[in-house]
Amino acid sequence: MNPLNLFPSRRTAYAFGFAVCAALMAYAYYLQYVKALEPCPMCWFQRGALLLMAIVFLIGAIVKTEQRGARVLALGTLLTGGLGVGLAARHLYIQSLPADQLPSCGMGITYMLESLPFLDVFSRALKGSVECNKIDLILGLPIPAWNLIFFALAVIAAFLLIGHKARRS
Repeated sequence: MNPLNLFPSRRTAYAFGFAVCAALMAYAYYLQYVKALEPCPMCWFQRGALLLMAIVFLIGAIVKTEQRGARVLALGTLLTGGLGVGLAARHLYIQSLPADQLPSCGMGITYMLESLPFLDVFSRALKGSVECNKIDLILGLPIPAWNLIFFALAVIAAFLLIGHKARRS
């Protein structure tokens, strides 16, 4: 049995996915502004991937889709979730490196975005910095690990939704 058949429709499942994305983004801002955990460049790009995934989920919640539309949404989720998984995995790799193997503190993300082309900013962020090596644990796992888990589960769920059968009441 498909566990996603707990939802009455694909649209409800996508609305739930959107709500989870919104909650994760709200939690990221809570950590940044209330707990004063400054996000590193890798964190910013993972937030971007989460925002893109939220947009895909919002489209899935708003637009009634049949089988073909569900495939398109699954592909969109695969692209955004794949980006998120890649970024989170890279972040975890950077966190596993000794601090002496990382580039020194560089420009802040805001300054980089204002002064450099986007692809240069992205390239520099992927190389990592000392800021990316800071590990903050949530329930025993670093934040990028939670991001990786969420992105992977979201992609799996989107593909399961292709075969979703609406419940009959």
